[in-house]
Amino acid sequence: MYIRIDPHVHSRGDIARVFKLAKTQGVTKIFDMPNTDPPILTEADVLERLSLVPREHEDNYFLYLGLTTDEDQLVEAVSIYNKYKQVIGFKLYAGRSVGSLAVIDEEQQKRIYKVLTDLGYEGVIAVHCEKESFLKPELWDPSNPISHSFARPKQAETESLKDQIRFVRNTGFPGTLHIVHVSCLGSVEWIDSARRDIKITCGVTPHHIMWDNRQLSTSDGLLYKMNPPLRSRPDVLDLIECLKAGQIDWIETDHAPHPYGEKLHSSDPPSGYPSLYLYKDFVGNFLPSIGISEEQIKKLTHDNICKTFGLKI
Repeated sequence: MYIRIDPHVHSRGDIARVFKLAKTQGVTKIFDMPNTDPPILTEADVLERLSLVPREHEDNYFLYLGLTTDEDQLVEAVSIYNKYKQVIGFKLYAGRSVGSLAVIDEEQQKRIYKVLTDLGYEGVIAVHCEKESFLKPELWDPSNPISHSFARPKQAETESLKDQIRFVRNTGFPGTLHIVHVSCLGSVEWIDSARRDIKITCGVTPHHIMWDNRQLSTSDGLLYKMNPPLRSRPDVLDLIECLKAGQIDWIETDHAPHPYGEKLHSSDPPSGYPSLYLYKDFVGNFLPSIGISEEQIKKLTHDNICKTFGLKI
């Protein structure tokens, strides 16, 4: 029996609790995200993070290091990546989401790829793609949660994605560009087209496949606020077809729990959903119900992840 990997979780300060949840969902290994408070940027941050991992899960825990515009930080990041097997890759926020990590300026984003290329980095850069100039924050109204879908349109995702592909090509970046939580057909089409000449992968979350933005119109709609937002039903159906066609490389939950009261009753509810709770039902029942074979599920939850990250498990 192969082990299942969730390559995108936000454990924050409670890694042990996430592993307990993962066990109930049939997940063995997790890749943790760096947009903590403070973010994970340095060797000291990595060591502090690793000290929180339960001893029995030391071989099952991996983490991303955040990227900034500071060239010294990028140099240290490559050194850390080469030194610690638990550092699985780098994360670039090409748009503001949750936390302080974000590189908004496109020239600064390109500079990051250039510096990492010059340093000989050949690992993964995972990118949150939402281009700031295409966001429409004026449309966001907490009293009408579905407005979140319109405030962060899918064009913001595809335009940022196009930027990243261009930067990889222009700098000759030799590593893998991974686009996290794709939410629309346009993104998958650009990724598919780019596969002919660069190393590129993409993941999709259970929530972007199971639900559409009508969830935001329910009485507890704020619980379903996330970045990128839930899309329309036609967008979801498109993603399902992409998944069935093998155009999406893996499942990643983007597990991001927040206190219930904070989601429903704050003046600016945070984005994120605890999607690791969905994993067992999603993989065991939902995916087979839409025609995904067991062989495909193995690729989506293990094989493709191991291949991209060079894991022999």
